[in-house]
Amino acid sequence: MADTDTDQGPKILVVDDEQEVADAYALRLRGEWAVETAYGGQEALSTVEDQTMDIVLLDRHMPDISGDEVLETLEERGFEGRVVMVTAIDPGFDVLDLPFDDYLCKPVDRADIRSVVDQQRQVLAYETLGEYFSAKSTETVLASQTSPEQRGNHEEFAVVRERANRLEQRARRLLDDETMLAEFAGIDRDGR
Repeated sequence: MADTDTDQGPKILVVDDEQEVADAYALRLRGEWAVETAYGGQEALSTVEDQTMDIVLLDRHMPDISGDEVLETLEERGFEGRVVMVTAIDPGFDVLDLPFDDYLCKPVDRADIRSVVDQQRQVLAYETLGEYFSAKSTETVLASQTSPEQRGNHEEFAVVRERANRLEQRARRLLDDETMLAEFAGIDRDGR
């Protein structure tokens, strides 16, 4: 189920096999962020494969594919977002091997679900910003030191440029304040 009310902020995927639980959490986030729901592990993996998701709120206990298996698959696929386990399973030492970013035990109230999404948004925004600065610096330096023909014929330069553009779009979507992007663009990197 898609919520296309807004393109601002992170894109959230709420995953729970109990439809009413998933819909309740999604309702708590709608209006401020774009929210999708998945009612099982396989549907979650398909959604992440088809769309860019920034934050996944993931139940652990699901009948088709467990949240733990979804989490491991996301890691294997190189998922570039954040994952918050939202589950009725009390954590034990087994969580030491799980690559999640936060863990909430159900029931979770409205304020906590919104706060955890906002915290993870901030972390992801700064991670994305760091990756963008690195890619954009490389692109800018090469653009100042090479000809348009050289750049046009260089496949790796095109990859760096595309990555910088993709990261910039994501950072703009995730950041509350784009001042850092403007300050970064104002630095003379080629010394001319």
